[in-house]
Amino acid sequence: MIKFTKRALLAAAASLPLMAGSAWAEGLISIIVTDPANPYWFTEGQVAKATAEELGYEATVAAHKGDTNVESNLIDAAITNGAKAIILDPANADGSVGVVRKATEAGIPVFLVNAEINESGIAIAQLVSNNAQGAALGAVAWQELVGDEAKYVEFFGNPADNNAATRSNGYNTVLSQYPDLEKVAQEVANWDRTQGYTKMQSIIQANPVIDAVISGNDEMALGAIVALKEAGKLEGTIVGGFDGSPDAVEAVRAGEMAYTVLQPVAVFSREAVIQADYYIKNGEPKVAQEKQLFDCALITPDNVDKYTAPFTLSE
Repeated sequence: MIKFTKRALLAAAASLPLMAGSAWAEGLISIIVTDPANPYWFTEGQVAKATAEELGYEATVAAHKGDTNVESNLIDAAITNGAKAIILDPANADGSVGVVRKATEAGIPVFLVNAEINESGIAIAQLVSNNAQGAALGAVAWQELVGDEAKYVEFFGNPADNNAATRSNGYNTVLSQYPDLEKVAQEVANWDRTQGYTKMQSIIQANPVIDAVISGNDEMALGAIVALKEAGKLEGTIVGGFDGSPDAVEAVRAGEMAYTVLQPVAVFSREAVIQADYYIKNGEPKVAQEKQLFDCALITPDNVDKYTAPFTLSE
C-alpha cells in the first residue's frame, strides 16, 4: 500500500500562498492538536499554521495526545507567551472546559476545531465535521454493499470524544432498520490503528464468520484490515472507514477498503484561523453561530481519483 509521508502532507499544507515580509507582524497564534502521528491531526495543525503565517502571524503547533494535564500546560504556555488566539482540538469534551475558560478569562479567544466541548459560550467558535451527516452517509453506503443480512463488527473511537458516540449513533440509526444485520462485536479502539489490529485479531478468534466492519475512523479500520489479511479473511469482507486519510484512500484505491467518509479538516482548520484573525482585528466573531458544522463527503472507487491532496476532494 502506498503511504503519504509527513513531508507530502506538509507540502500540501504549505502550498497555501504566504504574505512575504509580513510574518510575525500580528503576534502569536498557538495551535494545539491531539497527536500529529495521525495524519488527520498532522494536517489539522499544518493547515492552521500555514494559514496563520499567510495572515502574518507567528504560529506554533503542539500536541496534548489526549492528556488533559498536558493540554492545561500548553494553554498556560500560550497565555504566558501572550498568544493573540488559540486554535485547540480539545482533549476531552468535559475535561477541556476548564482550560478553555482559563484562556478566555486571560483574554485570549479560543477557537475549537474537530471536537466539541460540553459547554457553550466560552469558546468563540467550535468548528467541526458534521459527524451525524457523515455517519449516515457512510452507513447507507455500507449497508448497500453489505446487504440486508450479515454478521458485522463496529469499532468505536475514544469515548471522551463526543465524535465517537455521534458516529456510532449515526451508524446504528441506519443499521437498526435491518434486523438481520447482526453486530457480533463492538470494540473501543480509541482511534488507534494498533488497537484496531489487536482487537480485530481477538474478534476473529471468537467469531469464525465476519462479513463486514464499520469503523468510527480510518486508523481503526486500517488496523482491522491488516488483521483480516493475516487471517486470510479480507477478501469478500466489506470494511468502511471515516476520515478520508491518505492511507485509507490508498486502501480504497487498492480494493481493501470499500469507502471512507472524508472529514473536511483542511477546510475547517483554515477557517478557524481566518475567524481568529477577524476576531483579533475586530473584537467580535466573524460568524455569529458558535457551533459550525462542515459536511462530510464519501470517497469510493468511483471518485477516488478526485482526491487531490490530503483530506481534499476536488469537484
